[in-house]
Amino acid sequence: MPQRATSEPITVRTAKVSEIDALANAMDRSRNYIVNQAIEQYLEANTWQMERIKSGVAATREGKVIPADEVFAGIAAKHGWER
Repeated sequence: MPQRATSEPITVRTAKVSEIDALANAMDRSRNYIVNQAIEQYLEANTWQMERIKSGVAATREGKVIPADEVFAGIAAKHGWER
């Protein structure tokens, strides 16, 4: 079941409103749809990124790291690059 929408005033730069409207028209969607999709994607991406950062910090604290030289050497070897 879809979540019930709440109303929250926001301020959007004039230039961005034009871009939102252009995209909405091209997609045959409403401005509201475009804005809500953008917010949802932004939150998903940033939530994922923050989880990865926290995981990386925890791994570092536990000593579960590979020295950068080894990582770069592995990448170079995989692609046949000289190091």
